[in-house]
Amino acid sequence: MKIVLCENYDEISLKAAELIKEQLLRKPDSVLGFATGSTPVGTYKKLIEMFNNGEIDFKDVTSFNLDEYYPISNINEHSYHYFMNENLFKYINIPKDRIHILNGEAEDPTEECDSYERQIAQVGGIDLQILGIGRNGHIGFNEPAQNLCQTTHLTALTDDTINANARFFESESLVPTYALTMGISTIFNAKKIILLANGNSKCNAIKTLFSDDISTNNPASVLKLHPDVTVICDYAAYDEK
Repeated sequence: MKIVLCENYDEISLKAAELIKEQLLRKPDSVLGFATGSTPVGTYKKLIEMFNNGEIDFKDVTSFNLDEYYPISNINEHSYHYFMNENLFKYINIPKDRIHILNGEAEDPTEECDSYERQIAQVGGIDLQILGIGRNGHIGFNEPAQNLCQTTHLTALTDDTINANARFFESESLVPTYALTMGISTIFNAKKIILLANGNSKCNAIKTLFSDDISTNNPASVLKLHPDVTVICDYAAYDEK
């Protein structure tokens, strides 16, 4: 793993956007994996600026999002469909038919997940996957557990993740307790991965990520085996003490 240490959140966002820009300049028809949550919002703002300045173009891009709450309406303001549209998609020219987000309204979540895997395979896999990291080391919604699912699946959210996400809802009781998420192998099969982390709340997760151990208690730790991972974080998240 490579690490890029930054002074603050704005620098993290810029460094990440620059790597995504390099990817698009090298391969304009890249398949990008997008993440949600507060961490990548700054990166998406930088990408929008680059697009408006004519530095990058998304017209040939295909995208897949990591996850979605379940069940949830796609137009619910807390859904990741809504999040991605409001924070990125409505400001750039990525074709709507090339945007893929797991359907929180799916009647059959198993078939929805299987279909998602087939769609990713049909485009040749993900070229660049953007990740955040949870306080407990989760990536996507792959929570710490004795066993981790390889492929896209329905999963229960831990109390820690529900608590962390409660800030986006009126109350913690309204946070969905399940989600659809790419599995560990689905994420791992991306050709290149960028993981973003900022703030002291992510310190333990990042410390474990850079330890010698690989454990399902920190799902992100499997990324140590990946050939091309760049971690971009600030000094608060990367505490050497």
